[in-house]
Amino acid sequence: MDKETRTWAMLLHFSVLLGLAVPFAGLIAPIIIWQLKKEELPEIDAHGKMVLNFIISLLIYSVVSVILAFVFIGFILMLALAAIGIIFPIIGGIKANSGELWQYPLTLKLIK
Repeated sequence: MDKETRTWAMLLHFSVLLGLAVPFAGLIAPIIIWQLKKEELPEIDAHGKMVLNFIISLLIYSVVSVILAFVFIGFILMLALAAIGIIFPIIGGIKANSGELWQYPLTLKLIK
């Protein structure tokens, strides 16, 4: 994988963290990067699908956590999801910068 591809793949993973600063940016930015670069840099397609699957999985798990919050279990899950939502994109970005496609744990493979 060339340097440009590694850089864009890293930015794709790190862009998920934009949601911490700007609402919905962590959802929109990765999709935009993926759609703009997947034709030019074919390896970006796999990274984009992985990131999007992670985001969708995190949203599903968040909904379940909110429902479970009514029985007090959901609060612990929400804290775990918050940590995962920060840690996993960082690991994915670091791995992408070294030329690897890291499979996010706990991610549902909805987009293939």
